[in-house]
Amino acid sequence: MIAGFIFLRLRGILGKRTGFEGKAPSQFEKMINNTQLEKKIVQKENFDEKDQQEFLRGAKIAYETIITDFSDSDNKLIASKPLLSKKIYDQFNEALKERNSRGHHAEITFIGVNSAKIKEHKKIDEILNVTVEFIGEVITCIKDKEKKIISGDSEKIKKIYDTWVFSRNIRSKNPNWQLVDTLT
Repeated sequence: MIAGFIFLRLRGILGKRTGFEGKAPSQFEKMINNTQLEKKIVQKENFDEKDQQEFLRGAKIAYETIITDFSDSDNKLIASKPLLSKKIYDQFNEALKERNSRGHHAEITFIGVNSAKIKEHKKIDEILNVTVEFIGEVITCIKDKEKKIISGDSEKIKKIYDTWVFSRNIRSKNPNWQLVDTLT
């Protein structure tokens, strides 16, 4: 009985939790969330060498996705839609509609990205724009309804040179970048 009494008294004094299991008071929770958000924002505003390398890895994937999606036979930009700003999506979609109305079909085999270099990056208010020069290799041709090649070559690798501008709101919780412009 004495052991049971001591156990109950210790439990009453020390409690039965093994760690912090309660919910933080709302003012502390807000402060913790704001601190974490500010830390992320500061890191993204710097856009240092590590951030640039991580960005380029994603930009190469986006580049391939957009190029191959533009050639799909369904003439819809499904996979790349979240990667495109509304302006660019509308431009690409219009080009697909025009190609489809003529009865043409693009065949693109993406070989790879030879190089991707950040030409410039600039922050305007809360928007970070990054201009990237891509050199890629593709096999591409345009065919008509009868599957005759109108332009390109279905067996020759072609180098393509593109300059694309990606943009992202650095205060947004969404980590994705969007293609906002293509330069010639």
